[in-house]
Amino acid sequence: MKKIIIINGPNLNLLGVRETSIYGDVSFDNYFKELKEFYKTIELDYYQSNIEGEIINKIQEVGFSYDGIVLNAAAYTHTSVGIADAISAIQSPVIEVHISNIYSREKIRHTSLISKNVKGVICGFGLNSYNLALNALV
Repeated sequence: MKKIIIINGPNLNLLGVRETSIYGDVSFDNYFKELKEFYKTIELDYYQSNIEGEIINKIQEVGFSYDGIVLNAAAYTHTSVGIADAISAIQSPVIEVHISNIYSREKIRHTSLISKNVKGVICGFGLNSYNLALNALV
């Protein structure tokens, strides 16, 4: 059975209540339950942190034993050399995801420091971006 983890960065714990016009009105916990139900043949785990170092620690922890990582680094996408370096140091393939279309938002969001180290990037499909990433890894 494949082991895949979804790692979410800062403020994504507020999905469902935060800027619903951009991120929708479904909490990630509820969406994750749907994903687990749909992907019954995958061992699917979830981790969220608002702290950059904790995200780096989790990437390093799972990056040699999991079959894939779906990563929404959120704002750290645009600022974290540390997360980019952690991705390049591991063996597990990483798919970068974003709920919104980062290229239709503020200019600072157009640059991803982690994209060069991931297998692929999916953005702009709402929560379905995670489903698309899981399909790519399966």
